[in-house]
Amino acid sequence: MKALIACTALALTMFSAHAEEKAKKEPTPAQKAQQEKMKACNASAGKKGLKGDERKTFMSECLKSGK
Repeated sequence: MKALIACTALALTMFSAHAEEKAKKEPTPAQKAQQEKMKACNASAGKKGLKGDERKTFMSECLKSGK
């Protein structure tokens, strides 16, 4: 019984460590570039006061164009 508890505790510890390591993974350069593009497009949409479908259309076009 003690061995079962020890094995379960070990497995949980290993899983937690793996999950923590995965969570700390840095974004790739492509992901960082996409995040920056999203920020810029979102800021532009906010300045223009776009809402709803207009905002969705603008964001889509902005992200496709790379502005």
